[in-house]
Amino acid sequence: MKKILLLLVDGFEAVEASVFTDVLGWNKWEGDGSTEVVTVGLRDKLTCTWNFTVVPEKTIDDIQLEEFDALAIPGGFEEAGFYEDAYNEQFLNVIRHFNEQQKPIASICVASLVLGKSGILEGRNATTYNHPTSFRIEQLKNFGANLQQKRIVQDGHIITSSNPGTAFEVAFLLLEILTSKENVRHVKDLMGFI
Repeated sequence: MKKILLLLVDGFEAVEASVFTDVLGWNKWEGDGSTEVVTVGLRDKLTCTWNFTVVPEKTIDDIQLEEFDALAIPGGFEEAGFYEDAYNEQFLNVIRHFNEQQKPIASICVASLVLGKSGILEGRNATTYNHPTSFRIEQLKNFGANLQQKRIVQDGHIITSSNPGTAFEVAFLLLEILTSKENVRHVKDLMGFI
C-alpha cells in the first residue's frame, strides 16, 4: 500500500485537495487498490479558502513522515491565510523531508511557491499560477526556480502546475508515478475521463 500525505493548511482550495482524495480514492476501491490518502494539517481544524471547516484525519504532530510514500499539496489564497500557515517552518520541513528522500511531491497552482520557500526548487524547472495578471511568477523566480510556461512541469520527483484547472491532471500524474500508465487509464475510464 502506498500512503500519500495530503498536507493542508488554512486557506487551501478545497477543489485542489479533493482531486487527490478522489483520484487516489477511486484507485483504492476500483483501480489496483494500492493507494491510501491521509489528510494532515497543522491543526485539528482548518478553514478552506471559501470559509468552510475541514477536520483533517491527523495533525503533523501525530504522524511519522517515514510511513508515507508521496506528498500532495493543494494551493490556496493569501486572503484566506494560506501563506501564513504554508510558510510555517513545520510545514516547510515536511516538504524538505520528502525531497531529501526523493519521494514524489505533487503541488497544484501556488503550492509551488511553498515548495520554493522550502528551498527545494532552487535550480529546478517549475511553474506556478501564471495568469497574465498574476505576480506569482516573479515570486517563483525569486525562489531560484527555472520558470517554465507550461500547464504542468515535472522535474524529477517534483510536480508543479499553473492553475486550478490542472488539478485532475496532477492527481493522475501522481497516480501514474505511484502505479502505472495502464492503471491510470483504467481509473480514468471508470471516472469518465476517457
